Amino acid sequence: MNSAEPTRDLFSHLRHDLRTPINHILGYADLVFEELQDSGSKDQAEDLIKIRQAAESLLGLINTNLTPEGIKALSDGAQVLAGASTGIGYHPAQDQETLAPIPGRILVVDDSPANRETLCRRLRRQGHTTQEAADGVEALATANPEMFDLVLLDVIMPKLDGYNALREMKADPVLKEIPVIMISALDELGSVVRCIEAGAEDYLAKPFEPTLLKARIGASLEKKRLRDQEREHLRTIETTQKRLAGELEEAGNYVRSILPPPVKDAPIRVDWRFLPSHELGGDSFGYHWIDDEHFAFYLLDVCGHGVGAALLSVAAINVLRSGSLAADFRDPGSVLSLLNETFPMERHNNMYFTLWYGVYHQPTRTLRHASGGHPPAFLLAEGEPMQALRCPGLVVGILPGMEYDSETCTIPPGARLYVMSDGTYEIRTPEGILDFAQFEAFFRDHGDEPDFLDQLIHWATRHHGSLPLEDDFSIIRIDFPPTAHGRADAPA
Repeated sequence: MNSAEPTRDLFSHLRHDLRTPINHILGYADLVFEELQDSGSKDQAEDLIKIRQAAESLLGLINTNLTPEGIKALSDGAQVLAGASTGIGYHPAQDQETLAPIPGRILVVDDSPANRETLCRRLRRQGHTTQEAADGVEALATANPEMFDLVLLDVIMPKLDGYNALREMKADPVLKEIPVIMISALDELGSVVRCIEAGAEDYLAKPFEPTLLKARIGASLEKKRLRDQEREHLRTIETTQKRLAGELEEAGNYVRSILPPPVKDAPIRVDWRFLPSHELGGDSFGYHWIDDEHFAFYLLDVCGHGVGAALLSVAAINVLRSGSLAADFRDPGSVLSLLNETFPMERHNNMYFTLWYGVYHQPTRTLRHASGGHPPAFLLAEGEPMQALRCPGLVVGILPGMEYDSETCTIPPGARLYVMSDGTYEIRTPEGILDFAQFEAFFRDHGDEPDFLDQLIHWATRHHGSLPLEDDFSIIRIDFPPTAHGRADAPA
């Protein structure tokens, strides 16, 4: 440490101790002068002005001469320097009597009762409410963000000084949000920097210039008001997000609840996997017997995500399940054509959907199918290459008057068919979206294995990661009977 630093620190504290009573004189002089102004007796304040000017001159002498350099000059026989004006003068601002634009609740912390009294009186004249604390320990016990908008904290105090009280406040998760303005008779730059670095909002030197005091407090209260508004907006957003997340979860649960259960003990066995995306998606699927001989199965995928997509998905899937269209549901092309007219995108918030729809005729082992903009279904049979089943056709709802055609194929005994949405293969990886050829090859290699559905999920998460997928992952597996026979549970 530089040997001159303790000496300079000693002079700094000595100036502080001498300036404190002079600041009392200046503070009370200001208050008395303002009271004379209020009573209309301003002409009686001449002696008060002289007292204040003398106090300012004395402050100038202390600031100029009570330094190591000033003492050295005196010891060298130099003439005592004249007291320089503090530059404050006594010119009350024109708006001094007006209320502060933002009234605040202010905690004034100072070990001098006279300092607290004069400062609190001035603050109350500006419209603020005040409370006092005599030292840093009392300040920490009193401070509460629900009670105070600002703390005016003296630097030099017994028990716990302002620096350490400030550090403890800023280390406290509750108190750190209260803005703090440091106040002190010390006027050194190092003291200012130390306080600002510790988290102080501002720094004011005694004696206070009324207009400057009002401006600094107003600026701090305005910043706090804006921060409070921002936190309130964030709390509102968080509350809204939680409520929306809860509603979306309920909607997602409803969508999942209407999915049909797997079929394990009928001539045609059906299993599926459904992994919802991180948003409410638009995938849905179903299957049912149309009559004793025809088994229908279908999967649709609405563009986009959110409540609108889910509502359209549910509406369309319920039409298919209920058979409420004036269509022959054994003719897939006819079903898609009527769905296209029933759900035009301009009447559904410009949303449309893709669809794969198939009907299996059990006595003849034939499958009729149609699709609109949907991924192909994969047909696997022992000893035969995998077939991709898809008919040309636009997405449903995008073009009025569109006619969809059906195609027919024969299902070999014991064959297996997979119908899926594009969320099963449009998997984002660090390198980009997976190539469809990789997905198709994985089917060829493993599609006939009993646990393939779980293997496919593992394959997708291995490439994407454990986070929720960006689109719904939906896939149905239909296992056809090994021999032709009637439907065991056909209605009478």
